[in-house]
Amino acid sequence: MKRFTKDHEWVELDGDILTVGITEHAQEALGDITFVELPEAGRTLAAGDSFAVVESVKAASDVYAPVAGEVTDVNAALDDKPELVNDAAETDGWFIKLKIADAGAIDGLMDRAAYDAYLKTIE
Repeated sequence: MKRFTKDHEWVELDGDILTVGITEHAQEALGDITFVELPEAGRTLAAGDSFAVVESVKAASDVYAPVAGEVTDVNAALDDKPELVNDAAETDGWFIKLKIADAGAIDGLMDRAAYDAYLKTIE
């Protein structure tokens, strides 16, 4: 099950590996994405750390780690096809995979219904 942050990241936990990307809402707000800068595998992140930069025709935006962990994998496909984030933000357009020490760390994140309700408060 996906969880969401108020910074418009999504996460999905599989064992102790958390896949992280930006939401459909975030990619729509950014417009056509032209470049994604991802961290190196092996980097340790604290919750709230900026780990990526997304550049679009409208702006550049940081992406933040929703929980602490170690980057185990990055989506290298985004190097050649950053538009994957526009085409499939919540599936093939993922950014990183994090090995997290505490699976309970995502319990405070919103489920889809709560995130959709949150979006209505900011639009």
